[in-house]
Amino acid sequence: MTAAPPDNVLIGVLPGDGIGPEVTREAVRVLEAIAKGSGLDLTVAEGLLGGCAIEQTGRPLPDETWELCQRSDALLVGAVGGEKWDSLPPDQNPGLGGLLRLRRELDLYANLRPGISYLPDLSPLRSCDVDVLLVREAVGGLYFSPHRGRRREADGDVAYDTMEYSAAQVRRIATLACRLAAERGGRLTSVDKANVLESSQLWREVMGEVAARFPSVEVEHLYVDNCAMQLVLRPGDFDVVVTENLFGDILSDELAGIVGSLGLLPSGSLRDDRFGLYEPVHGAAPDIAGLGKANPAAAILSAAMLLRHSLGLDREATLVERAVITLLRRGVRTPDIAHGVEAVSTSAFGDAVLAELDSMHDGQS
Repeated sequence: MTAAPPDNVLIGVLPGDGIGPEVTREAVRVLEAIAKGSGLDLTVAEGLLGGCAIEQTGRPLPDETWELCQRSDALLVGAVGGEKWDSLPPDQNPGLGGLLRLRRELDLYANLRPGISYLPDLSPLRSCDVDVLLVREAVGGLYFSPHRGRRREADGDVAYDTMEYSAAQVRRIATLACRLAAERGGRLTSVDKANVLESSQLWREVMGEVAARFPSVEVEHLYVDNCAMQLVLRPGDFDVVVTENLFGDILSDELAGIVGSLGLLPSGSLRDDRFGLYEPVHGAAPDIAGLGKANPAAAILSAAMLLRHSLGLDREATLVERAVITLLRRGVRTPDIAHGVEAVSTSAFGDAVLAELDSMHDGQS
């Protein structure tokens, strides 16, 4: 899903809420430094998404933001939401009416979440060596339930959501997951709940049909509860994991716990062209917003995914990833992962990444 970069690149930046603007700012600085170093003609344009958009326009996804997204080559997004907006109806909610609507309407069906043990000492499992790519179907399932709501009955309210998947939806995420597994270690784990759910039974059937076209890929089928346990027992045995929307959301947080912090997990939501939406997996964390404590590593690593998948700049993406990993292992860490070393601020971590990239460039010249 890589391609040669366009001559002129427009990145739509939607900083979002809470710590979103802080971590996104550092990721933008890295993108601008890479563009300058590689001669890329880069333009960055900001838009409103989520709670901040509600406060300023009354809507989580304003028309101006939608227009920016449609003309951008890729999107870099911060976390959205917060307790003050949680009770809003779904179409007015920062998540469902903002970010998730954006994914759905742009058909960004493939959410890639790499979990890598950059710092094995942070993992509660300690000795594990993890390099897992979680592939989450991102525009179907319960989050986009065609039948959801509440009704009042004699003994109280009843709330309901339905999980619905078509064979076509499963087939395209299965095909992508098999291709990614073939490019990596050749191992694919498909996660479902086929012993209970009709949607999962269809999922497993279609996964089997698609996997048959990839003889080089070894496919393992696991129920989601067993997968959650196996990720803890043998995390190093997993390579590519593919699953539906809700299961993927839950398992990616477990993966974050295994590698040590949500602040280290980037993500990219892609479709079949090179367009993608890139964001850290963590939330808005309003309790530390504005304090300079937020970890921008996941946002910066999300920018690296943007370089690779949407702009075709694999070498530059690798440099950014290498810079982040080098600094983390050197002990340059924000408070969430400092653990025995002196913590640096959000902006100081960004400064260090830029300095490391400069050092790498000088070393190659």
